[in-house]
Amino acid sequence: MTMTDKNFHIDPAVFKAYDIRGVVPDQIDVAAAEQVARAFVAEVQPKTVVVGRDVRLSGLDFHAAVLKGFIESGIDVIDIGQVCTDEFYFACGSKGLPGIMVTASHNPPEYNGFKMVQKMPYFVMAKEFMSRVLESEYETSNSVGLVTQENITQQFIEHTLKIVPPNKIKPLKVVVDTSNGATGPVWEILEKLLPIEMVRLCFEPDGNFPNHGNDIIQLENQEMLRQKVRETNADLGLIFDPDGDRCLVVDDRGVSIPGDWLTALLAVEQLKLYPGATILYDIRASDAVPDMVTEAGGMPFVWKPGHVYIKKEMQDRGIVFGGEVSGHFYFKDFWNADSGVLSGLTMLQYVSGLDGKLSDRIKDLEAKYFLSGEINSKVNDAAEVIEKVKDKYSDAEMNLISGVAIRYPDWHAVIRPSDNEPLVRLTVEAVNQSLMESKRDELLNLIRSN
Repeated sequence: MTMTDKNFHIDPAVFKAYDIRGVVPDQIDVAAAEQVARAFVAEVQPKTVVVGRDVRLSGLDFHAAVLKGFIESGIDVIDIGQVCTDEFYFACGSKGLPGIMVTASHNPPEYNGFKMVQKMPYFVMAKEFMSRVLESEYETSNSVGLVTQENITQQFIEHTLKIVPPNKIKPLKVVVDTSNGATGPVWEILEKLLPIEMVRLCFEPDGNFPNHGNDIIQLENQEMLRQKVRETNADLGLIFDPDGDRCLVVDDRGVSIPGDWLTALLAVEQLKLYPGATILYDIRASDAVPDMVTEAGGMPFVWKPGHVYIKKEMQDRGIVFGGEVSGHFYFKDFWNADSGVLSGLTMLQYVSGLDGKLSDRIKDLEAKYFLSGEINSKVNDAAEVIEKVKDKYSDAEMNLISGVAIRYPDWHAVIRPSDNEPLVRLTVEAVNQSLMESKRDELLNLIRSN
């Protein structure tokens, strides 16, 4: 049998910068999952692969199709079943194997797709991989691959607790919101192993995602968590996106902590393990990050957003920790991958080491760093917008690693195009609120005038 382009449907638009994501079945159907697996074999030439899936309703069918594509190509499969992305990365990293995770990350329920590991921490880049999927035909192998099912949750938890030992965590009351995703079962086990009182929110894995939206950086999707933290007088709240690789935090007031400030707090904790080490942060981040890293004896290093870029840079430079504004945090001790669970545990360790409340530390940051948050604008031509910004602010200190970053003594901003949509994203920070708002509005007027 030959798998040809007549047997499946996949829209070229689903090939994003790093992974594949689209609406099922309008943009990507189950047969396409089999074709992706066969194309992955041609690209990576593995002998054995890891396959996992998140909780999406189409996940079982997509997972089965990926298995079929692999075994009919003569490839052996370690099937780890329904897992969070952290567990998938752990399986690939600890076994030294490539693999496919069936997931659409934080997209709505009707989406599905794939993250494709070549060898941790390197990924198959979806756009570079597209022609193999769309244009190639694949013969079924004469030999059939074997499928071995393995539950790796316990091994994953043991690995994370070596990095953050339970004795480093004090008795804390923690609200944990797993967004009806795949991380709930992990935290159910962790609750028994840690000296914490855990309040569960949205714990039942449910591909309908009935309680709130999946993009956890959007403040409305943290509202249940904020309310529950206040209602229960918790020390903090943790929220994970459905596939579990992102973590964000709410302090004891029920106030959401920006992802760049979390980068700074988690970095301080990592520098206790690795004194003087280099810490990577993304170009959009608050000056709180390099300031706090330097104060803690570390070396701040700015880089462009995007998990494939960050993982490669960390690997190549021997960087111990990295953070993105979006809530992805990367650990040298986790194959330079992002791990929501490890981020949450590290945050518990950080709060355990404070003399006072988490909110006291956040209030210090609120008094010094004034952030706009990331603001999206639809544009016709992102490149033209970037050039207009460079012309208007030509006297600024500039960094061009992702869009354009402009810096003056009392304020700075980043204007960058989206990888996947006709959007320009803006972040502004200043030494006071009124200056931040003034520069934010000035830049938005320029961006939206095209």
